[in-house]
Amino acid sequence: MPIYKLKGSKDGKQKYRVRVNFTDDMGKYGQIERIAYGKAEAKECERKLQNEINAKKTNSRLTISKLYTLYIESLSYEVRETSLQKTKTILQNHVIPKLGEVDIKKLNAAKILEWKKYINDKNFSIRTKQNIYSIFRAMINWGIKVDYISNNILTKVGNFKSTDELQKEMLFYTPEEYIRFAKAAEEYAENAATVYAWDFYVFFSIAFYTGLRKGEIHALKWSDIDGEYLSVTRSISQKLKGGDRETPPKNKSSIRTLQMPKPLIKILDKHKAKYMFDSNFSDDYRICGGTRPLRDTTIENMNKRFAEAAGLKKIRIHD
Repeated sequence: MPIYKLKGSKDGKQKYRVRVNFTDDMGKYGQIERIAYGKAEAKECERKLQNEINAKKTNSRLTISKLYTLYIESLSYEVRETSLQKTKTILQNHVIPKLGEVDIKKLNAAKILEWKKYINDKNFSIRTKQNIYSIFRAMINWGIKVDYISNNILTKVGNFKSTDELQKEMLFYTPEEYIRFAKAAEEYAENAATVYAWDFYVFFSIAFYTGLRKGEIHALKWSDIDGEYLSVTRSISQKLKGGDRETPPKNKSSIRTLQMPKPLIKILDKHKAKYMFDSNFSDDYRICGGTRPLRDTTIENMNKRFAEAAGLKKIRIHD
């Protein structure tokens, strides 16, 4: 199982070719090669490749559950933790219970159709069902990539379709409606017993005037403001085990600097002035929450509360 040093580097790490030799069940010799950057990464790549080969040899009956385990291990090195958790949850809840013990070599159209009926009986929205299908298909495609499976039967059967359900329309507030919503949030803050009630009004103000994602707003610190400019360099997820997790934004293009409109600048200046009562205050405080980001569940409750107070329909925060 040699590792070869190659010319070239990436992010300061040496380029390597990792080669693993094997003999398949038919006695045919073969090898797998991968490129890795960094010596430790090359050794880890070699270990993963050997595990995949061993799985093929020792598992004459490779089930969907076993494929899932191998897939998640591989994926854990390639995607963000939030994406990994989403994939694990969907496969564990909606694929493994029905198909976990099925031999991947016996995964045929009939079994996929049974599985689709199983999902249809859950009365999910068409968008949810299609998302489950897409994540399942990605796992099977990975199985093809590492030579566990020869073809993806899901693609042949096709995704979920709906003839009578309309796609959910994205709802939104007109400027006039948002003013009513914001007024309800501001009145709540003015009448509350604690100054921290202003965090909710400010949270929705940032969302409306900038279009930032919820996790990006949670992660904002006062140090991210420079005059009329707001830098977005991080995000916070609250749905992972072990508490809040601060990560880079969703993708590279999400790291950005925004020029804030004057109404938002005015709101933030007033908000910061209210925080000055705290002797421990520093620019490292979160703009919404201070020492700890606001809770997602509380944000949802406040969203509903302010909408009802303003006589408006409740919309999703991202909308």
